[in-house]
Amino acid sequence: MTGLHLPRHRRILVSGAGIAGPALAYWLHRQGSDVTVVEKAPAVRGGGYPVDIRGTALEVVRRMGLLPQLRRAHIRTRRITFLDTDGTSVAALRPEALAGGTRSDLEVPRGKLTSLLHDAVRDDVTFVFNDSVAALDDRPDRVEVTFRSGARRDFDLVIGADGLHSQTRRLTIGPEEPFHHYLGYCFTGFTLPNHLGLAHEGVVWNAPGRSAALYAVGAGEHVHGFLNFSRPDPPFEAFRSPGAQRELVAETFRDQQWEVPRLVAAMRSADDQFFDVVSQIHMPRWSAGRVALVGDAAYAPSFLTGQGTSLALVGAYLLAGELARNPNHREAFDAYERAARPFVTANQELVAKGDASLFPRTEEALSRRNDALRTLSTLPADTPRPAHSALVLPDYGRVEVG
Repeated sequence: MTGLHLPRHRRILVSGAGIAGPALAYWLHRQGSDVTVVEKAPAVRGGGYPVDIRGTALEVVRRMGLLPQLRRAHIRTRRITFLDTDGTSVAALRPEALAGGTRSDLEVPRGKLTSLLHDAVRDDVTFVFNDSVAALDDRPDRVEVTFRSGARRDFDLVIGADGLHSQTRRLTIGPEEPFHHYLGYCFTGFTLPNHLGLAHEGVVWNAPGRSAALYAVGAGEHVHGFLNFSRPDPPFEAFRSPGAQRELVAETFRDQQWEVPRLVAAMRSADDQFFDVVSQIHMPRWSAGRVALVGDAAYAPSFLTGQGTSLALVGAYLLAGELARNPNHREAFDAYERAARPFVTANQELVAKGDASLFPRTEEALSRRNDALRTLSTLPADTPRPAHSALVLPDYGRVEVG
C-alpha cells in the first residue's frame, strides 16, 4: 500500500484529555504531527462511571493495541435487576439483552480507559494540564491561541475534544443553545457506600418520570448511584449552582420508596456529585476554518444510547485518518464529516426526545415497560444493534513524514 505523505511537524492543538482527545492525539502522532493536548483538570481524570465500547469502536482499540488490556479490565456485569415503584422485583436481565450488544462488547471503568489512552501517548505528545483555551484567532495560515494561563501559541490546526459543553465550539462557532438538543431528562451521579452488598450488578428502581439506580462494578465498598428524572425544559437556573442542583433533585424525589431516601441523602453529602441534562449535540458542520470538533463536542449522542465513548473513538480515528489522506485541512475536515456523519446519525437515532424506554414517564408506560422487560428475560444474549457496527473502518495505510 502506498504511504500517505504529510508535512513534517504539523502543529496541532487538541483541547480535552478525556477519551476523544488522547485517542486523536495517538493517531495524529503516528502521522508525524506535533501534538499538544490541553486539559483544564490538573491530571487525567480517574474513576467515573463505566463506559461501553461496542461494534466499530472495538476495531479502533484493536488497531491501537489496547484491546487485550481493555478485555482484562472488562467489568463483566452479571445482571441488571429492575424494581417496581414499591421495590418489588420486575425482572433480572443480562446487560446484553438491554443494550442490544454481544459478548464481544466491552464495559470498562471510564478512568481505566482514559489512563490507557494517556499512557499510549504521554511520551510522544505534550500534555498541558490545569489550563484551557481562552481565545482563538483563526487566521488563513494559522490559529493564534491564548490560554487561560496567559500563554500564547500558534498552531496549524485546533481540534475541540472538550465535551458536550465545548469551549472550543463556543469560541469558534457560537453558543451551545442552537446545537443543544434536549431529550427531556436530567440526572445526577455520585458514589456511596455499598450498603446492599451488591457485586457485579446493577439495580434500577422506577416510578413514573423518576428513576434511581445503584451500580456495582465489582464487589467493593462503594457503588455508583444515579438519580434520573424527566423535566419538560432544562433547568438552566441550576446549572451554575451545585446547591440548587441538589435541592432540585431532592424535591423531585421527595417521599419516594425503596432506597431512594438513602440515595438522596448520599447525594447531598457526596464530594463527587455531578449534574447535567440528557442531551445531544446536532450541528450542520463540525468545523470552521482551521478548527474542527470531535466526540461529544461535535455529536454527543447522550448516555441513553450508550454510544458516546464508541463515537468518540471512531470519530478520532476518522478525523486523524482524513487529515493524513488530505494535505489540505479543509478537504480533510469535509471528508471526515462525510465518513462519520451517517454512523453518528444512526447512533443518535437510537433514542428520541422523551423516548427513553428504560425511564417511563407515565404509569401506563411503566406498566408496558415492565411487561417488555419480563419478555426480554427469555431472549438470547447476543442481540446486536445494527447502528453499533454500521461503519467499516477505512484503512488509512502507512504514513510517511517528509
